[in-house]
Amino acid sequence: MPIDEYLAALSKELWGPRRRKADLLAEARDHLTDATEAFEADGLDRYDAEKHAVAEFGTLEEVAPGYRAELAVSQGRLTAMLLFASLIVQPLIWRQGVWAWSQDAPTRSPLNDFLQDLVRGVGSVVIAGAVLAVLAAGIGMRHPVVRDHVSRVTGIFALVGATAVGLISLAMPVSSQSPVGSLDLTVVVGFVVLPLFLVALHAGRCLRLARA
Repeated sequence: MPIDEYLAALSKELWGPRRRKADLLAEARDHLTDATEAFEADGLDRYDAEKHAVAEFGTLEEVAPGYRAELAVSQGRLTAMLLFASLIVQPLIWRQGVWAWSQDAPTRSPLNDFLQDLVRGVGSVVIAGAVLAVLAAGIGMRHPVVRDHVSRVTGIFALVGATAVGLISLAMPVSSQSPVGSLDLTVVVGFVVLPLFLVALHAGRCLRLARA
């Protein structure tokens, strides 16, 4: 099988972050090209040299699983970074007195007070977990033992964390005794719920890649 045909078939077997996939295919092409040139130096014509290089590189069944694992780790790292970025701005959103539902009301709502404490606590845990996931993904690129588990754990953690923070965030303005304006809900949806929904989508991709 010629190099171009082999790489096209390999590309169809892989999915995940586009940039990382392109890098992996470029690395494979470089390796195959070097091997082809070595076989040509031994006297083979270009076509036969490419066939020998591809055979030496490995079948799709042998090569694709390793590449899928790397793409899963990359997807996990991307998911964790998006989760961190979505939550690191939350202190500005939940700052006391900024929005109507975060101001002191004539009649305080115990539920709202609880939710404000809860979202800060859960958000802090999720931010710390996202940082650990990014670090674990870097380790997973080099150590197969970590690589086999980090993508699945990251996907589950990101999905649960994003869902929890998103639901608490929606409940906070609704449970407040203060008047809730459409602007306040728009802020929550735009700066909290939608980014976390995007994180959840990436977490789903992460889990699908981990099962591949």
